[in-house]
Amino acid sequence: MQTLIETLHTHHDHRGSLFEPGDGTHMAGKRNLHVVLTQPGFVRGNHRHLVGTEITVVTGPALVRLREAGIDHDIEVPAGETWRFTIPPGVTHAFKNAGNGTMVLVGLNTESHDPLQPDAVREEIL
Repeated sequence: MQTLIETLHTHHDHRGSLFEPGDGTHMAGKRNLHVVLTQPGFVRGNHRHLVGTEITVVTGPALVRLREAGIDHDIEVPAGETWRFTIPPGVTHAFKNAGNGTMVLVGLNTESHDPLQPDAVREEIL
């Protein structure tokens, strides 16, 4: 299975922005939900999951690097856009804030977070 990348509709008005990370299909079977706020220039991720499938929604501008079958793929999420990545086990992923404001990530995973038996394996790719 390859990573599925989808552009989401983001509603913008004078108050800010709103997006829906997923629907019931995306949330079914998930055991972990996390929200990550990342400052400009910093990277999140740099890991792969052994078992879990992760859905990560990111607001741009962001640089996303995926390592699938040993090949790195760089994806640029434009400013003001929101993209959803469905990342299967074994795909290393990293997200860099390429802008001047806070980058927002919303993550769902099929595995619960267990610090004593982590599903994530660190692999620095970005």
